[in-house]
Amino acid sequence: MKSARVLRNGELVGILSKSDSGKYSFVYEDAWFLNPEKPSVSLTLPKSKKEYHSEHLFPFFFNMLSEGVNLQLQARQFQIDENDFFSLLLKTAQSDTIGAITVVPNE
Repeated sequence: MKSARVLRNGELVGILSKSDSGKYSFVYEDAWFLNPEKPSVSLTLPKSKKEYHSEHLFPFFFNMLSEGVNLQLQARQFQIDENDFFSLLLKTAQSDTIGAITVVPNE
């Protein structure tokens, strides 16, 4: 299983995981969930105690990836299959993202 910390302005929001079978999950960190002033990570992942599950990388995180030629170049540079979206996300969404959200691999 691979997992990553999802941060908003450097503060832990939740954990994004990909199982060995290729399924994805996202769960909010308790401290983030319990603070009513903290927003959800996206409209498609509203704050909830439940763990979200998906057969595919959640659209919010998928949209953080480059597209087209840029995706191909990144995949080649990092020697990652260009269809391995989770690994590409872990390599490219650690800093300098367009919004406040970053994704950092769990070591």
